Amino acid sequence: MTYFVVTFIFMLIVIGLMAVGVIFGRKAIKGSCGGANNGNCACEKKCDKRKKIDAEQMEQQDKVINIDLLQKSSQI
Repeated sequence: MTYFVVTFIFMLIVIGLMAVGVIFGRKAIKGSCGGANNGNCACEKKCDKRKKIDAEQMEQQDKVINIDLLQKSSQI
């Protein structure tokens, strides 16, 4: 039981110190691109994986726009 209490207190201290570091650092916590945050990248410089994902999303958006334009032009 003593080890559990000591470990729990130690983990609370570590988490508290990390929180203080983030608050005073004013920077986003960095992780893998495309992980949490709904896939939004907080990286200053995008990695190759993120560049590929962004390019694929742009292609999908272009296809949707082109299909919409074709449908509107056929209605005329």
